[in-house]
Amino acid sequence: MKKMYDVKYMMYDRLQSYTSYTIHHISRISLFLIVTSLSGCLSSKQLGNNVYLLTSQTVRGNKKISTESLESLIPQKPNRRILALPITPPLWFYQLGLRKYNHEAAVREFQAKTNEFEQQSQQLANQPDALKKLNRQYGRQLKRLRVKAEEGNWIMRSLGEPPSYFAEADAKANAAKMQKYLSDKGFFNAKATYKLDTLRRRQIRVNYLVAENEGFFLRNIVYNIADPRVDSIVRKSFDKSRLKVGERFDFDNMSGERIRIESLLRDQGYYAFSRQYIRATDVDTVRRGNDRRFRDGLEPGDSTRRNVDVALQIVNPPGKSAHPIYHFGEVDVRISPDATQPIVAGVSLDTVKRNGITYLLGGRDISVRLLDAKIQVRPNYLYSQTDYRDTQRQLFVLNQFKFVNLNFVDTTNRLLRTLITATPLDKYEATAEGGATGLLYQGKGFPGGFGSLIFRVRNLFGGLETLETSVRYGLEAQTGFVPDPNSNRAVYTSQELGISSSLIFPQILFPGPIRFKFNRYAPRTQISLSYNNTYRPDFKRSLLRASMAYNWQTTAAKQFSFLIADINLINANPGTNEVISNAFQAQLDSLRNQGSTVYLSFRRSLSSSFSFAYTYNTNTPGQNRRANFLRAVVESGGTTLNFFTDAQLRNLFNTTDTTGLQFYKFLRVNVDYRHYIPLRSRTTLAFRFNTGLVYGYGSNRTAPYEKLFFAGGSNSIRAWLPRRLGPGSEWPQKLDDQPVYNPKYPGQKQLNYAIEKPGDMIIEGSAELRGRLFHLGADVNGAIFIDAGNVWTLTNNINRPGTVFKFDTFFPQIAVGTGVGLRFDFSFFVIRFDGGIKVWDPARRIPDNNKPDGIDDQRFILPKFSFNRLSSGPNPLVINFGIGYPF
Repeated sequence: MKKMYDVKYMMYDRLQSYTSYTIHHISRISLFLIVTSLSGCLSSKQLGNNVYLLTSQTVRGNKKISTESLESLIPQKPNRRILALPITPPLWFYQLGLRKYNHEAAVREFQAKTNEFEQQSQQLANQPDALKKLNRQYGRQLKRLRVKAEEGNWIMRSLGEPPSYFAEADAKANAAKMQKYLSDKGFFNAKATYKLDTLRRRQIRVNYLVAENEGFFLRNIVYNIADPRVDSIVRKSFDKSRLKVGERFDFDNMSGERIRIESLLRDQGYYAFSRQYIRATDVDTVRRGNDRRFRDGLEPGDSTRRNVDVALQIVNPPGKSAHPIYHFGEVDVRISPDATQPIVAGVSLDTVKRNGITYLLGGRDISVRLLDAKIQVRPNYLYSQTDYRDTQRQLFVLNQFKFVNLNFVDTTNRLLRTLITATPLDKYEATAEGGATGLLYQGKGFPGGFGSLIFRVRNLFGGLETLETSVRYGLEAQTGFVPDPNSNRAVYTSQELGISSSLIFPQILFPGPIRFKFNRYAPRTQISLSYNNTYRPDFKRSLLRASMAYNWQTTAAKQFSFLIADINLINANPGTNEVISNAFQAQLDSLRNQGSTVYLSFRRSLSSSFSFAYTYNTNTPGQNRRANFLRAVVESGGTTLNFFTDAQLRNLFNTTDTTGLQFYKFLRVNVDYRHYIPLRSRTTLAFRFNTGLVYGYGSNRTAPYEKLFFAGGSNSIRAWLPRRLGPGSEWPQKLDDQPVYNPKYPGQKQLNYAIEKPGDMIIEGSAELRGRLFHLGADVNGAIFIDAGNVWTLTNNINRPGTVFKFDTFFPQIAVGTGVGLRFDFSFFVIRFDGGIKVWDPARRIPDNNKPDGIDDQRFILPKFSFNRLSSGPNPLVINFGIGYPF
């Protein structure tokens, strides 16, 4: 017995000595066990004869056509796996739920409840209120039972995924679809086959083999158009044609050309024209290997090139010599709460006529002049599909109407009598919003909350304006700049009270006719005024802001914003706790001595600027498709102050080094680009690149604190606390230049990231793989991400080495973090939790006299992460909470 004890003791010592070795092998053993158990969730005994699981699908051999396009033709999807390993947790959960699921019993239960509901409905047929209550009562039960009968129990639906079986008929059909798709893309001689690889446990991998062969290119494009007027319109638009001589034949371009011509003609009065009148009468494939013509130089190129001659024909309607042309006839605009009801004779609807349009206002005080500017449909004008759609869109984006409908009530004599009906929203509207917030700091949670009351008044002055006023109060936990000297507490309670008001006009408020040029682009002018107070133990801060902006949208994806005035008056005072406030002021003074400009944010200051922003966004919420987002902003601050010298301004504002009103002059540029790639129906790969530069050229050579750049936080580098990364390789030390030591783990240095780190320049990027995990009241989505970036200063400071941006040193100063996240998608909003750990920390070049070069290089910090010390140690897990996706 003693010998066994000694053996155990020796084994324990060896485990202590070779921890990393043991963990490595335990991880391998654990991985092997997981793979074995989860990959074997469906044994061969559970599968019938000649039944195989579809494990994976690949497409090979394609060179010109993307793999993504060919894979999209395959409707069958293998079960989801982890890291391409034969581990399918959703399939395992499905089988687990299937063991306790009885489909026949679920169908019987649903049918019994349906019969019960129908019997009780018949008894209450003459009692509308009781019947309505019965419908609500049984509606939820029947929905739950129907879903259970159709999709299985909760485990099967939410956590599981039904097995994907292989069928050779499907593989044959998919290969045929690929071959047809390649033919439609101009590879008329393409071939597509498939090859099967049988794997262990009766699993199959399908390899689709593609041979594109030579492509065929457009040589001649001939249009035969029977209607002379249509022929003239189409030929004038050849520069916008989707078909180009010399390009490879593509059936999608053929379809696109038909759609283009249809839209073109419908904007020229051809209301009844459709793409069915456009026919491809001849698609002739000709090999370019005619030796005589090639040798004689009659056709350039090479002798292996294939050609296509295409003839498009636009025919007239049966029995007619030309396509009919339509005009808009009478146009009536009816606005009333009962716009859907017919007009009653003798009832006054405040009829007003303007520019040939009849307005029936229904007693509403609405500016007909402004309403008329939104309506592009005009009597006796040629019918235009674009005018029709723009009118509907312009009225809808006013945010004044519940419903907007355009109908043609009469088309005699080729005149389209138009009726526009609109149901107004309530003039007065009040909404309340609230929510809970939380701060996770060193493993402890600190709750908070906020609430707001929003009051809207529509059509305030009769000009379709909207006045929106909101009051917000928040009581939240935030990390302080300095710990409490008495208790060493680093988390404070912050109170925020603010009021803001905005008046939105549905036009560009600008003198002269130039404002009418924006009528098609849903223009808005927004004038805002807000006042916000922040109360904290370390400081009090108030902000009075006034702004005026123009906004317009040229297309569904392109938006413009011109902020012609943004004036901010900032005032700061000591905090609610005298001891903490004094410590905070001492820290500001110390940082100022080190060259930091943070102290300027806690002085009375005036900041004014104007900016121009362009946004291009093809990403549609709820649609998983390839999309792009680009936002570029150019801003100039204190521009009007350039008419005065700095001495005059300092005298005007009584500005000194410690008192008076601080003023700023700066230029700022910011570009944010995002790209989304769908991998599966609910799996997306998202990328982001964000960069910016701010240059202060005033007497302080800096910009307002709010205009500087910060890195770290839920929408930035998530392995760092908000605004705590950088600048450059500066060490995030405390004021006494000493790192924090964790007494539980002596010798483990944990740097203090308590101080915000602004910069004049930012470069950051992120890559994130997003996918659905299961459904639990909401779609629970997971994410794996990697972030990289930093901020830098533009001016060198001997007290802050490593902060300035230099081309020869910036690359190793880029911080890298990685992690995982959970997102609870409730359709109308998303709650997000991201946990990040540091991979490369450029600040971890710690002074150490025991090292040969005096530096302890610990920048690659990923190995110092430990699951045993998630909230402590040199590389703790940083939890970020957010609303919505990070990008």
